[in-house]
Amino acid sequence: MSEAAGSVERQQMDVDIACVGFGPAMGGFLTTLSRELSKPENQEVLQSKTMPGMPLQVNCYERSDDIGFGVSGVVTKGRGIRETFPDLDTSQIPMATAVKKEKVAYLFDSVGASRRSKALSFLDGVGSLFKWLPFFKDHAMELPYIPPFMAKHHGLIFSIGQFNQWAGSNLMASGMVQIWPGMPVSEPLFENEKIVGIRLADQGVTKTGKPDVGYMPGMDLKAALTVIGDGPVGPAGEAIDQKIGMPKGNHKRDWAVGMKAVVQLPEDTKLEEGTVYHTFGFPEPEIFGFLYVHPDRLASCGIFVPSWFKSPVKASYRYLQHWMMHPYLWRHLEGSTLKSWGAKSLQESGQRGEPFLVGDGYARIGEGSGSTDMLTGSGVDEAWATGAQLAEGVTSLLKEKKAFTKENLETAYAKKRQKSWVGKNARIAKKARDGFQYGFIRGLLGMGLSGVTGGAINLASNPKRSYEHIESFEDYYKGKISSEELNEIRNQSAHSGASMHEAIMDRVGWPKIPYDGKLLVSHQDALLMGGKVQASGSFADHIVFLSSSACESCTTKSCIEVCSGQAITPSENGGVPQFDKEKCVHCGACIWSCSKPRENDPERSNIDLKGAAGGLHSAEN
Repeated sequence: MSEAAGSVERQQMDVDIACVGFGPAMGGFLTTLSRELSKPENQEVLQSKTMPGMPLQVNCYERSDDIGFGVSGVVTKGRGIRETFPDLDTSQIPMATAVKKEKVAYLFDSVGASRRSKALSFLDGVGSLFKWLPFFKDHAMELPYIPPFMAKHHGLIFSIGQFNQWAGSNLMASGMVQIWPGMPVSEPLFENEKIVGIRLADQGVTKTGKPDVGYMPGMDLKAALTVIGDGPVGPAGEAIDQKIGMPKGNHKRDWAVGMKAVVQLPEDTKLEEGTVYHTFGFPEPEIFGFLYVHPDRLASCGIFVPSWFKSPVKASYRYLQHWMMHPYLWRHLEGSTLKSWGAKSLQESGQRGEPFLVGDGYARIGEGSGSTDMLTGSGVDEAWATGAQLAEGVTSLLKEKKAFTKENLETAYAKKRQKSWVGKNARIAKKARDGFQYGFIRGLLGMGLSGVTGGAINLASNPKRSYEHIESFEDYYKGKISSEELNEIRNQSAHSGASMHEAIMDRVGWPKIPYDGKLLVSHQDALLMGGKVQASGSFADHIVFLSSSACESCTTKSCIEVCSGQAITPSENGGVPQFDKEKCVHCGACIWSCSKPRENDPERSNIDLKGAAGGLHSAEN
């Protein structure tokens, strides 16, 4: 809540259903609900209580200025989406196509700088000795068999941004719901533990939230039902977790940052539309990668850097470029042109990160509700399905004239979700990635056991909090960089206002990126070429460092190293980092990459993310 929020008079508007965030989950909810509203037989029973005689008043508020802002390629089996669109014609969705070819490859260390265990070093050596074998090629080993639980055969490839635009355009054309982009929600409105609506973010305030010239308090939207679908780092979902807590044994400790790009492949590319590559093992063993080929020689490619990667240098952008230049991928990407670039946090706790799905006056859907299948790495389709399931439950309650109480929503939505394929797959995957708490090899083994046995056997563990994984620079680079040299790099970083990772990666042997001005460009040039950061000056800073003493005692400053848009930089005195919202892409990686826990709350870090408009608007998504 801003400093001005508690005492001012606010405008108020009543709606029947208030929705927070527009993504795949909300797309599934609004699409399914709007179809019910448009049926002639439902027009009398699904009337508005706030505007009698009118259809149900359903308003959705999205932080970004455009509902299609995201840069993210998606491959999915498409079960939930096809249930909603059984006659889906992918040609109607830009960049969408069917999966036609799929490969999984382990990438060997092609530069000699990757941190390898003895087992992985041995495997790399085997690959060098037997590179003449058909499944060893270009410093990689292609898996001869893809387990069924991983395969996306007959699935869909699409752009999440284009898909959101397509779904949103259909919704707005229906006239049954309203979607308001550029309208960030700051918090849900509570009456004890009941949610009675949402509050939009204040405008015309200073960086710290104090009223300034043009001050305009955020409006209060009162609603019988509030649907929370604001993703893994949304302030509305976070506020509910903080007030109500999590179910016993559940927590959100596993995360990743997805660093992604859309590229135009060369005219002579041999990659066919519908091709899918999954990679692991490089640039560091813990980093997974993907390449999906869309129509018209466009491809989505990127990497996932997980929270259990112990390095204090989670330099995702530079790692992305090293991944692109691996011989297995460079044979296809050389000569390509960067079209768009972006980043996003991924909540990778799956069902273990599932909050209370319902309560009096609210329901939660999508990634922030723990819907992602962490065995298959699939989340968009599951998110869509949870939204559709909630819409079906809401429709039944409205027809039965039942209130949106916790008990009624539990029966109409939460229990049905748990019995559906979404709930079943989530239970199978619940402990699938626990093995990575012990290391990369055990992590792969744990996933394999979970997949083959349907979740009956796995390498279960109690995941560490994300900050507990982060090692100090001194510990992680022990034997490679002396403490004196690290201090020198740290001081130079503070003086120049730049992160440490470029100097450190150079120092430990990572080759410099040979910029070509097309695909391989500097981080800052990627921001300029691949899109534009929109950050209205009328909102308060949305990244807040809660305890200055925690920042001052921190020598790791991993929030700086992980920042996707270079929006967090060192301060001259080495204390609280500086934040520039005009560079922030709203990925949220800093929240889970902060190495300091929050005072009086060990499950959360010292960084908070508030509701504000903006983010990266990509040139082509």
